[in-house]
Amino acid sequence: MPRSIWSGAISFGLVNVPVKLYSAVSRKTVRFHQLNGKTGHRIAQKRVDPATGDEVAFDDIVKGYELTKERYVVITPDELDLLDPEKSRTIDIEDFVDLADIDPVFYDHPYYLVPERGAAKAYGLLLDAMRRSGKVAIAKVVLRSKEQLVAIRPAPGDVLMMETMIFADEVVAPDSIDDLPEAESLQASERELAMAQQLIDSLATAFDPGKYRDEYREKVLELIERKAAGEEIAVQPEAPQPARVPDLMAALEASLAAVKQDGGDGAPAPKKPKRKAPAKQPAKRKASSRS
Repeated sequence: MPRSIWSGAISFGLVNVPVKLYSAVSRKTVRFHQLNGKTGHRIAQKRVDPATGDEVAFDDIVKGYELTKERYVVITPDELDLLDPEKSRTIDIEDFVDLADIDPVFYDHPYYLVPERGAAKAYGLLLDAMRRSGKVAIAKVVLRSKEQLVAIRPAPGDVLMMETMIFADEVVAPDSIDDLPEAESLQASERELAMAQQLIDSLATAFDPGKYRDEYREKVLELIERKAAGEEIAVQPEAPQPARVPDLMAALEASLAAVKQDGGDGAPAPKKPKRKAPAKQPAKRKASSRS
């Protein structure tokens, strides 16, 4: 059962709504340990001074910011404590914005905000008011001694969702990437655009998150089970790289033809029932001729 990782209150004008914070995701990563390939023993990670070769005790380790190679500014924990944001148990709403105005690149990690006992009415007031307005609240909160920018919005199931956000100066601007093509090379013909739109429309459907699975993780877990059972695993050859399509129109036409053949929704088209052959009639007996 999920456990609350933080408790505080949403500050909405002069209204405070006591809430608890729960993580909205549970990562399913397959984790491996490092082993000695010859002995099978787990490797121990040691902190070693590269100049002396001696192991360094944890208490002797300090934080250093690299200015140039081999030149660092040492910062002590006490100095960092002086810069810590004021420890607060309040989620301070600063603005309300339209959801469509937030680029998804700014979202980081989702959480659920659940009302504390006795706070259901105030919580429901904020939930319903935000749902009717169609707005998203932008707020700041201190989590794990770090000030976070967050977005709060109504989610399905009569619950508020809070997502930590990336600050603007942490987002990489597309125009800073050298390999982006020139605008002129991105131009397509009206016929190509029409066919591409037709292909998109033929594949359009309602989003069903349960439809998609982490197939790689499932294969890794299956591999682990098979090897644990003593099965010998044959290494598969590397898959060939997809060939470059020389003719864009031909690729679009082939894609549309494949979608139509599959029934338009990615599923194989239903096979036409075979026509049954007429049942054979029993052969009539010939009348025997008497001499």
